[in-house]
Amino acid sequence: MADNMYEKLETREAMTDGQKLPRSPAGARMRTSIRGSYWCILFGFLLSLYGISVLVDRPLLFVFLREPDFKGQCTQPEPLFPGKNEALDKLVDIIEGDAFRNASVDRLSRAVQIKTESFDDMGEIGRDPRWDVFFKFHGYLAMTFPLIHERLQVEKVNTHGLLYTWKGSDDSLKPTLLMAHQDTVPVPPETIGSWTHPPWSGAYDGKYVWGRGAADCKNTLIALLETFQLLLEANFQPKRTILLSFGFDEEVSGRRGAATLSAFIEERYGKDGVAVIVDEGASFEETWGTLFAKPGTAEKGYVDVKITVRMPGGHSSIPSDHTSIGVLSELITKIESEQYPTRLVEENPYYSQLQCGASYSENFPKKLKKLLADNAFSKSSFFHSCKNKPDRLALEAAKQGPAIKYLMQTSQAVDVISGGIKTNALPERATVTVNHRINIGETTKIVTDRLTSIGDEIAKKYNLTLHAFDDSQEEPNSVHLSSTVNKLEVAPITPADGSANTPFTTLAGTVRAVYGKNVIVTPGIMTGNTDTRFYWALTRHIFRFAPGYDADDEVGLGKIHTVDERVSVLNHIHTVRWFVTFVRNMDEARFDTDG
Repeated sequence: MADNMYEKLETREAMTDGQKLPRSPAGARMRTSIRGSYWCILFGFLLSLYGISVLVDRPLLFVFLREPDFKGQCTQPEPLFPGKNEALDKLVDIIEGDAFRNASVDRLSRAVQIKTESFDDMGEIGRDPRWDVFFKFHGYLAMTFPLIHERLQVEKVNTHGLLYTWKGSDDSLKPTLLMAHQDTVPVPPETIGSWTHPPWSGAYDGKYVWGRGAADCKNTLIALLETFQLLLEANFQPKRTILLSFGFDEEVSGRRGAATLSAFIEERYGKDGVAVIVDEGASFEETWGTLFAKPGTAEKGYVDVKITVRMPGGHSSIPSDHTSIGVLSELITKIESEQYPTRLVEENPYYSQLQCGASYSENFPKKLKKLLADNAFSKSSFFHSCKNKPDRLALEAAKQGPAIKYLMQTSQAVDVISGGIKTNALPERATVTVNHRINIGETTKIVTDRLTSIGDEIAKKYNLTLHAFDDSQEEPNSVHLSSTVNKLEVAPITPADGSANTPFTTLAGTVRAVYGKNVIVTPGIMTGNTDTRFYWALTRHIFRFAPGYDADDEVGLGKIHTVDERVSVLNHIHTVRWFVTFVRNMDEARFDTDG
């Protein structure tokens, strides 16, 4: 007994000296079993989470996160109606009456009948007689809208550019600038027989006015002048100055028309001297069971690249293994074998439309909504910096078709090619022009870098010298790359927060006043370019928007630049109503940017 007590005491003393009691084999096995069970449970839990993430096709980190507030990113302003004015309020009834409709059809029809074509090879104004048709067009406008030409300031810039100024009573308010262009694309003679109605007839069939320029964009030009004429007749007295600017060579890049008009306006009002600009552009789209109005708040960039291959000539009976045409063909095949990546950055207006669709469209695709949510979650995670991984949201959205895909991708199109002059002579020179429209978030450098790499590969293969975008002249035995003067970076993005007091809110409120609260207004994007490319310095608030809409018109803008171009008369009438309402709303609006 005493011995046992002595042993226990020694044991305790040994423990106080840092020694541990020996563990039994059974206890060790139990502890090992518990640890194993713990790891099995943890592994099973993680495996379950992984299974859930696979089932819902969502990254593991995002499985239990709540869906973002998409409506908070797509605020819709209330319909915006101008203040009560008996004379001005009657304009709505006048615009929608038969007398105005018939007169409007006649005005637009006769405008279409004047062939204001512009061509890529137009010479200098005053020397090339093809410009002279604009004198006739100006005469027609003066005869058709006499009140405007009597009461307002009408100036001609660079001979054929038209600037109308309706002076407001408050110089502290920046002007509203509304735009259109007078010229049209040419009608190829070989296509005339394919038209339902002759392209310069201005024919009216009870629904449409037909002809070149009917939809691009003499309809807008006539609608703007009709707007001014109506407001003058109703004794409207603007506080905010209103400008109409009509270029005459938009279809050939606008360097003589819009470029000189914008410089003239900037000299008068200064940089950032205009409150808002509305020009031709995007219109309405019905998708996911929702009608969207899509004023363009962005334009893709633009660059044409000319590629020339120079190689020795000779008689075709003793040919070289590869001619300049063959080498150029290989180079073209290499270019077309790979497309630019499909990517959707948040600054791209189409990202905003997806948010609006997720907010308001019952038929919005579930997978798109989930990917949109994942994209929002990833912004604050390390995934956001992984630029080289595929953009799942963009790739899924692109499945809707090419028209959507190229809102999120730099496009490339081999458009013009030439080479060789005779069947028994080896071609010494072959050339191609490749058109590119640059995606939002990218620059023209993505194109020049890629084509330089491809050109270098082909040049080395055939022992040719490469000259890539170095402003050099062509030389024998070479591959020569150059960009044209029309190179243009992506346009600045117009602010489009529907919850702020900005011109976008005024525009969106006007749309919902004219067409109803079921219309969702979302920023749009232009894949092509407009005359606004020269107006960036005048304001941040530039909208490319065709505000006319006809629910029964399945053609829309689908026939511009091609056979059977036409415009719905109801679309045109609604355009006039929208501009009358917008001008009045802008006159009553006050922005922080006003002086």
